[in-house]
Order: sequence, then structure tokens, then C-alpha cells
Amino acid sequence: MHPWCRRAASLAIAVIALATAAPVVGRPSDAARPDVPPVALDAAVALAESLPRLHSLLVSWRDELILEAYFNGARASRPANIKSASKSLISALVGVAIDRGWIEGVDQPIATFFGDRFPADDPGKRDITIEDLLTMRSGLESTSGRNYGAWVQSGDWVRYVLSRPLEHEPGVTMSYSTGSTHVLSAILTRVSGMSTWELATSVLGVPLGSELARWPRDPQGIYFGGNDMLLTPRQMVAFGELYLDRGLFEGRQVVPEAWIDASFVPRTRSRWDDDRLYGYGWWMRPLDGYASYYAWGYGGQFIFLVPDLDLVVVTTSAATPGDDRRGHRRGVAELIEEIVVPRIAEAAGAAATTSP
Repeated sequence: MHPWCRRAASLAIAVIALATAAPVVGRPSDAARPDVPPVALDAAVALAESLPRLHSLLVSWRDELILEAYFNGARASRPANIKSASKSLISALVGVAIDRGWIEGVDQPIATFFGDRFPADDPGKRDITIEDLLTMRSGLESTSGRNYGAWVQSGDWVRYVLSRPLEHEPGVTMSYSTGSTHVLSAILTRVSGMSTWELATSVLGVPLGSELARWPRDPQGIYFGGNDMLLTPRQMVAFGELYLDRGLFEGRQVVPEAWIDASFVPRTRSRWDDDRLYGYGWWMRPLDGYASYYAWGYGGQFIFLVPDLDLVVVTTSAATPGDDRRGHRRGVAELIEEIVVPRIAEAAGAAATTSP
């Protein structure tokens, strides 16, 4: 096992302990990376073609795009609404802001950014930190699910989030809420002096290959944090590769290396699935026995990283509601876990046994 990567056994320990030590996640150095042998992914394409909601399937192995397929009218040039996979990009920008000294650190209370605008109805809210927003443990009533509509129809999204009642002590219980990452977007806008779109473009535009498309904003002009970002599937692959390369792009440290390690520490878990852990804007769970870290958006928008295999898998899908949405998600999971990952693992094993 490469010393930079952890297999599922170590992740299983983290599941039990919710470890606080940062894992070191990344791909082998260029010198140690073998050539990419052919991989039979016909079965993956065949299954993908049977999923009416699927728009794209891209597989990057050892920094080479070995599969790029589009379905149901999608095109490579068309940006996809990556929905809540946006949260992983917001997390990257928070790491950059901390590295540049704009934010003191993850323990900084968010009240310090809002002054008199911060609600005084519950003094416990002043204990909410940057980390609590990153990990969905603000303690505030969620603005997702059944509360989402009322939130985005309000006249001030940030004020609405901060005015929600405290249901739990901050930093303890995960309650999935897109409002948390939108508040992070507001903080990034305040501390950087740029819109979140401008910041994302300046930080990630070159590594992702082009300027990012603009996405929706709230009534105050703050770019939506944690939802509705627009990336092409190739840009999603590039973002995944940037994380596998430990934030380094062409000799320049784009995202702090330590931030990537910290992002992949499991700090809480899904209330619906105990095996699904959450760090700083990234989910994590084993895939076919390998540790994986992934950005996940509504409807089937995924960026999967499997560091032990030097693998990035991206899917985009119809982001509209529908009774077939959960069935589609199961189909995407089968596609990745039962076909793509095992085929790559087989090819990697075969390459290892035949290399001089």
C-alpha cells in the first residue's frame, strides 16, 4: 500500500473512532506512476446507457482520462448543475482563505463576521464556528429538505439561516443544511473583497481549465454557497485530480496540502446511513474495499476519489425531481462500485505483476 493512501481497513477504524488525526491522501509521484494499461469498461458504458437520467460518465486513471461518455443529449461543453457537490468547492475556498489569513482558522466564531447583524435572540449561536458550518453541525434548524423552499424565497438568505432556532448544541450533531455553506459563501465574500464566483475563478480557474460559469445569487448578490454551481464534467474531473495531487497544479500550491488532509478526516456521520461519514465538505465511505472520498450533489452529481487506485470518477445526471431518482442513484452506485472500481483494481494489479 502506498504510504499516502489508506485502504478500507483504516477507514473502518475511523468509522468507529471518528479519528481526529488527518489522513494523508494523494496519488503517487510522477516518477512512481506506471503507464496506463488498457482497461475494459464496456460493461460500465452499457449500464450507463440504460440509465435514462444519466448525462455523463468520466473516468480518470493515473491522471489520464480513459473514459468520457455522454448520454441523453448531454455534451462535453455544457456546464452541469452540480447541486450540493458545490459544497466541496466552497470547502476548498475556505481552506484558501484560512491559508491567506483572511479567516483565523476553523475555530473562529462566525459571529465575528457579522457584527450587529448577528442575531441576539440566543447567545448560544455565538458559539457556532467555521468548522461547525463546514461539517453541518451548526445546531441551527436545517434549511434543506422541507425547509428549503421557505429559505430561498426569503428576502435575505443569510439572515434567515442565522435566525433559525438552535435545535442542538453547536459542534455536536450533524443536520444537513445548505444554509450552512451559503453563510460560508457570505463570509468568503466579506473577507476576500471578491464575490465567491470571482474568488473561485481566481483560485480554481486555471487548474480547472477555464473561467467558471456564473451561477445563481441570493437577493443580496451573494453567490449561492453549496448549491447550483455550474461545472463541465471535465472541470469536475480536474477538481478531483487537484485533490489527488494534494492541491498542487503545475508546481503551484492551489489548495493547501494540510487543508486537503483535514478535509478527509471523518468528523461526523449521516443520520440516515452510519457508514457514510462527512469531513469538510466531503463525504467518505469504502468502495469495493477501497477508501473513497466524494462530492455529492442531488440527482446523481458525483466526484469520486479513490486514492489507492489513483482514480477519479465523475457522473452528472438530471437534477430534476422524480420518482426514479433513488433508483437512479442506486444504478450509479452499482456502475461505480461494482464495475469501474473493480476493473481499475484488476488492471492495476495486472500492471503491477507485469512491470519489470
